[in-house]
Amino acid sequence: MGKVVALSGGIGSGKSTVRAMLEKLGATTICADAIVHALQAPGTEILGAIVEAFGAGVIDSAGHLDRAALGEIVFRDPEARARLGGIMHPPVIAEMLRQSELGIQQGAPLVVLDIPLYFEGQRSGTGSAVARDYDASILVWVPAEVQILRTVERDACAQAEAQRRVDAQMPIDEKKEYATHVVDNSGGLPETQKQVDALYRSLTQGS
Repeated sequence: MGKVVALSGGIGSGKSTVRAMLEKLGATTICADAIVHALQAPGTEILGAIVEAFGAGVIDSAGHLDRAALGEIVFRDPEARARLGGIMHPPVIAEMLRQSELGIQQGAPLVVLDIPLYFEGQRSGTGSAVARDYDASILVWVPAEVQILRTVERDACAQAEAQRRVDAQMPIDEKKEYATHVVDNSGGLPETQKQVDALYRSLTQGS
């Protein structure tokens, strides 16, 4: 039976890049963010709950969730983040578990669940970042200063805003304490690929 592992990181760490590398090697990957986007589509009950909690200002002119506007609220207010988590976590967890079980049934050599706040759940002891036992957990790591630079480049935001977003998360160095594997993504893609190749072999061949 294939292994099931949790993949996480921090904003700007390159978690999506590592997930894509694992998928190309043969892993079945499940992305929490993709599930979130689907659940927040126009007309869904969850989008209605978000509007009720945060106001009509988080909806754009086309009726879609304005993620930048919502981010302005939740990145600045821990209580708002908790409120959003209360809306999103249960349905996201249910769908991730469903897809995970499907991957196992279909004989995937490795099932990778990309969970942004996995290590936060480990630290708090709630296990809320998808409640199941994993064969391993992978942290995609870069220094905090690299997180800020990459967030500025990716989101075209001010450095101060990027700093606020990084500060709103559990420090990435602290996450190392909870990970069974760490992929250092602070160098070039070839260096990251070598680490991912070795990790995939280890997880799928049991070496």
